[in-house]
Amino acid sequence: MIDVQRLAVLREVARHGSFNRAALALHCTPSAVSQQIAALERGLGAPAVERSTRGVTLTDAGRLLVEAADSIAAELSDTQRRIDRLAAERIALTVATFASGGRRLLPTALSGFVVDHPEVELTILEAEPEESLPYVREGRADVALAYHFDGPPPARPGDRSGLDWTALGVDPLRVVLPRGHPAAARYLDRPDPPHLAELAEQRWILGCRKSADQLAGHAELVGVELRISCTATDYDFAQSLVRAGVGIALIPEIGLTRDPELVDFPLAEPSPRRHLGLALSRRRRGTGGRLAEKLASRILGRAQGPAGLAR
Repeated sequence: MIDVQRLAVLREVARHGSFNRAALALHCTPSAVSQQIAALERGLGAPAVERSTRGVTLTDAGRLLVEAADSIAAELSDTQRRIDRLAAERIALTVATFASGGRRLLPTALSGFVVDHPEVELTILEAEPEESLPYVREGRADVALAYHFDGPPPARPGDRSGLDWTALGVDPLRVVLPRGHPAAARYLDRPDPPHLAELAEQRWILGCRKSADQLAGHAELVGVELRISCTATDYDFAQSLVRAGVGIALIPEIGLTRDPELVDFPLAEPSPRRHLGLALSRRRRGTGGRLAEKLASRILGRAQGPAGLAR
């Protein structure tokens, strides 16, 4: 029988990459962590970690154990949350969302939901996908409005993510510049959008670190190096810098402010984009699970409506 407490210790070792840092997180000594892992390996009959001067890495067996530990932790967290709801005798629903998506898609969906379900206590968490998806898996959120860039979605049928993922649509990234910028008339009047290489000489303002990384990847593909003036953490701030003439920006379509002083246009394919979706826990059940599905359905309807997202 595999000891659950020792699995929790292995999970911390995997998360932090060393016995010392895991010990700090667990408020114990590195020796105690080492003893727990050794005992786990004896019971398992196989090594769970490989130790070296550079730290600790998981073996194949260790990775399977950590996957199991993640599932157990998520299940326990979700169970505790449902018990807390029973004890409080109330219906609570938590929605996690990234800021620009929440601003575009949530208000209309939530307003109708609140009218239909006044008994529900709603909590909204602003979080990027690397936080919001684990929130849903661990039971800290019921629904997550999230996104991913090119590549597979964060959850697929039959995988071990513990999540159901529903695609909402595509959120293309668009070039934003002042209306009086010399390039504005040149590119807006063209029937075809410009390639990134044609804008390589411009100074760039980026609205978040992820879009910076994605733009850098596209720049590398076309063999140019971009000049970055600012990497902000807010799309409104980035567009205010564009308005001030500091540079041009790459902004997701749903993050555009529609400022009359600014214009925007797409880049030629292959162009950067985000893929938006909704995540729900596969363990959802009972009243809370049904309400989460209803709210997700409203958000999906908003995304697919006339003012929704590209498909």
